[in-house]
Amino acid sequence: MNQWVTAAINKIEADYQRSADTHLFKLNVPKLQGVDIYLKDESTHPTGSLKHRLARSLFLYALCNGKLREGMTVIEASSGSTAVSEAYFAQMIGLPFVAIMPRSTAQTKIRQIELYEGRCHFVDSSPQMHSEAVKLASETSGYFMDQFTYAERATDWRGNNNIAESIFMQMKREEYPIPDTLVMSAGTGGTSATLGRYILYKGYSTQLVVVDPENSVFYDSYVKKDRSLTSDKSSRIEGIGRPKVEHSFQPDVIDKMVQVPDAASVATILWLEKLTGRKAGASTGTNLWGALQAAEQMMAERRQGSIVTLMCDSGQRYLDTYYDKQWVTKCIGDVEPHLERLNRWL
Repeated sequence: MNQWVTAAINKIEADYQRSADTHLFKLNVPKLQGVDIYLKDESTHPTGSLKHRLARSLFLYALCNGKLREGMTVIEASSGSTAVSEAYFAQMIGLPFVAIMPRSTAQTKIRQIELYEGRCHFVDSSPQMHSEAVKLASETSGYFMDQFTYAERATDWRGNNNIAESIFMQMKREEYPIPDTLVMSAGTGGTSATLGRYILYKGYSTQLVVVDPENSVFYDSYVKKDRSLTSDKSSRIEGIGRPKVEHSFQPDVIDKMVQVPDAASVATILWLEKLTGRKAGASTGTNLWGALQAAEQMMAERRQGSIVTLMCDSGQRYLDTYYDKQWVTKCIGDVEPHLERLNRWL
């Protein structure tokens, strides 16, 4: 087994060496005064999203803990982007892959998983995903990757594939090199945990603001300090928001949480496309809405500085959902009031 594990790790590490870092670009928002907003574009990873970092870390964690063996089926509970990235790494090291996901998942993501020879196993709603993954792993003698448990511990928050380190390195020559605020949404909670831990580790004064969509319990759990909260609803913003408080969610490293209306998240990606010509997924809208609120507060307090947030994936995956007016009207609601508010920045 050790020989196969060593070969698998070498393949993953070789893939990492072939990859460049993702770009950090500055938004040109006309009415921002003394506040700079940056988006780190994670859509340029080989699998097209921030989850590429997580999937790599999860595979290395599983391999180095002796959990994966040659021929074993890898199973994940994911609404799309994590599954796409895990399917990529599973194919790379020659393992079968099955994604447990809601039937409502965007067709583009399903096709990408299948492109990497993964298989999609559907459930009716997000709350059913975890139990179905556990069941399937038992039936197939496979390994449940369980991103929602292992995300916060699989990534080395002091370095090695660390998005926080990358952000601070790329900010070094900017006018305000130490960001006043980092804004990040929570899916597993792993990225926000990495950001918060790195800030504390380095002793930075940066504030970590975590934004949360509707139908997610993270925000209420943070405010009420109650990890037992659950919901029977599914998030309408793919990739973020959860019906229960996942093990990887680490509230103690978060300075503030903000709840963002789903219509605001969708409005913001439409506004971002008008501003930059780039299409982003709706979780990016959640992030950027939170960043703009933070900028508004800084300006009101006459503070200057920088804010960094993430473009989690490309909007090309959501042409039949968030970029379809009829779908948005039916499934999200009226985004126009939020667009009007955003357009004031222009």
